Amino acid sequence: MGGADAPGRVDGRTARAERTRAAIVEAHLALISEGDLRPTGERIAERAGISLRTLWTNFKDMETLFEASGAEVLRQQDAAYRPISPTLPLAKRVDAYCRQRARLLQLVAPSARAAQMREPVSAQLHRNRLKHIDRVRDEVEQLFAAELAQAGPGREQLVHALVAVSMWPAWSMLRDGLGLGVDQARAVMARTVGALLTDVSER
Repeated sequence: MGGADAPGRVDGRTARAERTRAAIVEAHLALISEGDLRPTGERIAERAGISLRTLWTNFKDMETLFEASGAEVLRQQDAAYRPISPTLPLAKRVDAYCRQRARLLQLVAPSARAAQMREPVSAQLHRNRLKHIDRVRDEVEQLFAAELAQAGPGREQLVHALVAVSMWPAWSMLRDGLGLGVDQARAVMARTVGALLTDVSER
């Protein structure tokens, strides 16, 4: 005799709720990737195959949906990320780092463009961006630790410069502003990162 809250029934409800939330996030990101950079709740619900009421039952507002979608984008980046050995020569580290950054930035390009439009009025999208910045900063500090150690008082400024040239705004300028192809944009990034680090290592 199982009551309404029997473990199996509760687990089933939880699993269904998780599937629904995942479908909503997938629909949200799919619409963005197709060029709908400001998808409405109605469009998202329609794409997910649910009612608008179900959408707002699972997410109380767009901010909570932005949080879940942002987490999914980070998960996708983590799945695509490949560690780079900090023992490689500097030139090989710079090349591997910029190749990977180009690949990951292309991966997040649709969601980054969408976030850029709404971030001025969205605290959650700003928090999402800070998470990306923190991850890139961590990678820069680990991968280029030897060169950063030689920077002395200028270490923090060098970290900021490396992070800035590795993020979406710089990539967007190269790709969308200057109209460069992926390989051309990556070459510019590599030249910039290499120059910043070579300047320190040759002192």
